[in-house]
Amino acid sequence: MAVKLRLKRMGAKKKPFYRIVAADSRYQRDGRFIEIIGTYNPLTEPAEVKIDEEKAIKWLKDGAIPTDTIRVLLSKNGIMKKFHEEKAGK
Repeated sequence: MAVKLRLKRMGAKKKPFYRIVAADSRYQRDGRFIEIIGTYNPLTEPAEVKIDEEKAIKWLKDGAIPTDTIRVLLSKNGIMKKFHEEKAGK
């Protein structure tokens, strides 16, 4: 089972709101997911991102592959840096 960290679209038409989820790569974008990791609201200025750092690092350690957008969001919050430091054993 290939797990991906990706966005699940929520909200109304023309007013997107996203949940950051861990989901099997075979599931639909807005379909089943394993766990909610955080939220992303691109409509606020600046964009509001809330990510549970412990859950995100846990999934990355377990081999979950983040999508390009999620990788950028994790990097901006410093989670990718912490993951790489833990992986390197610092």
